[in-house]
Amino acid sequence: VEWLHAGKPSALGVASGIVAGLVVITPAAGFVTPAAALTMGLCGGAVCYFAVLMKHKIGYDDSLDAFGVHGVGGAFGALATGVFASVGASGLLMGNLHQLWVQFIGVAAAGAYAVVVTMIILKVLKSTMGLRVAEEEEMIGLDQTVHSESGYNL
Repeated sequence: VEWLHAGKPSALGVASGIVAGLVVITPAAGFVTPAAALTMGLCGGAVCYFAVLMKHKIGYDDSLDAFGVHGVGGAFGALATGVFASVGASGLLMGNLHQLWVQFIGVAAAGAYAVVVTMIILKVLKSTMGLRVAEEEEMIGLDQTVHSESGYNL
């Protein structure tokens, strides 16, 4: 996807695509055929790629692309399980709309839980030690200002 969109692949893009595929298939691993797993991984890789691109448009800070790859990938994988499941819990392609609904409720509940708990943690951190370092420290680099050493001297 990166090759088509940006004109060339990158090592980070390949690694992120592999991780995204693994994240996407994890919820479905015992319930889908190999062909469905491949389809889910390929589609999920594309979904995660565009989710990572959205961070620049929305403006949130996610240096490791954790939300775009793991959050979006996990949600997509859980929903896709409701579509492709064929072993144990039949999915939408097997005529079972109910399983997709169950997966949707699970994704919504997990998302709501993550938002609430994250907000609580952020409030506690903000009131105790703060959420940001000084801009000067950030520009110098936290390896240097916090640990007094340079982690990457390139």
